[in-house]
Amino acid sequence: MTADDFLPVDRKQAALGQLLFYDKILSGNKNISCGTCHHPKFGTSDGLSLGIGEGGVGLGTERHAGTGQSRIERRVPRNAPALWNLGARDVHTLMHDGRISAADTYGNLFNTPAEEWLPDGVDSVLAAQAFFPLTSETEMAGGTGENQVSGAVTDRIDNGWPIIAKRVRTIPQYGQRFVDAFHHITAPEQVTIVEIANALAAFQSLEFQSIDSPFDQYLAGNTAAINRAQKRGLDLFYGKADCASCHSGKLMSDQKFHAIGVPPFGPGRTRRFDLMARDVGRLGESDRIEDAYKFRTPMLRNVALSAPYGHNGAHKTLGDMIRQHMDPQGMFDEWTPASANLPKVEWLQHADFLIWQDRAEIERQSRVLASVTPTLSEAEIADLVAFLGALTGSSLDRPEFGVPNTVPSGLAVDLLNVR
Repeated sequence: MTADDFLPVDRKQAALGQLLFYDKILSGNKNISCGTCHHPKFGTSDGLSLGIGEGGVGLGTERHAGTGQSRIERRVPRNAPALWNLGARDVHTLMHDGRISAADTYGNLFNTPAEEWLPDGVDSVLAAQAFFPLTSETEMAGGTGENQVSGAVTDRIDNGWPIIAKRVRTIPQYGQRFVDAFHHITAPEQVTIVEIANALAAFQSLEFQSIDSPFDQYLAGNTAAINRAQKRGLDLFYGKADCASCHSGKLMSDQKFHAIGVPPFGPGRTRRFDLMARDVGRLGESDRIEDAYKFRTPMLRNVALSAPYGHNGAHKTLGDMIRQHMDPQGMFDEWTPASANLPKVEWLQHADFLIWQDRAEIERQSRVLASVTPTLSEAEIADLVAFLGALTGSSLDRPEFGVPNTVPSGLAVDLLNVR
């Protein structure tokens, strides 16, 4: 990948997006930011199998479920995905189930949960994605009745966005920055959620662009950029192990959906009429039974930094994730809760693994496992892991912007000293 593979970014908008990304003003109860669950210290994820969202306290693997009336009511149902290279031109589908994609299904260029209520003017699929954590009860909105945003979203998904936009634009420093960054904005009162989303996308596209890994250097002609183990892993990845059949192209993802039998747990991302704590994957978006339990192929740059792995973070190591591909049924049968990085939440412990008591559901999930990939030795698995390590960027310690010490709202920024 090179810089030419990315959509153009306005640096003033990206600088504004940096502040918004780490500012808790975007959340219903003003207690969580985008950066809380997508922090650079944890590879732009959070280090947990299932996130502890709105109501939680702390950052990353030190985050806990909160106390008293503000404690979380349930876990975020899926693993927080990493954000690397999502500003690339070829990215057209996002989220584990692909529920956000570039498609003119509703006449506004994107197929999203907001359907026809997504406003016009959204720059990219990455900007379209930025709308939806703001409306999620478990992620950023908060519980119904706790604040204006969550109450408004209960009536219709787009009703909360004007409230957030007004919060932001009435802060003088933000209002002026929007005027400076967007040519069509001449006064702060013109700022809408669209400009906020576009600024967030501009920041993520620039900040989390990673195109200088040893693998990228190797492809550019520097054969000494990777060591022998990494070269053996590369040969396996594109040869015997057949990883590249799905992790293909410059993005290292076909952006399609596959069932590989990652063991289930947690609240699941259920359909509105589904009474079971399960996650049916792509089926929940497409309503096609052949899509049951399928999830989007993740992009792989910096993958060594974003453990745990799988749509629900079922595996702590890349080695176990490779074994999951190699022997889906065996890994499904042998998996135990200890394999997940799931902070203990006393009032959720019973529900976390309730799905395993439903024999019919476990059998359904077992029936749709992908075909077994070629058997690899432990040495070959180690070489593949070494190659995946060669996908880690060489300049991640020198980000374009980093984590700001302060934000215009005056709210606390998570982990101030991490850059």
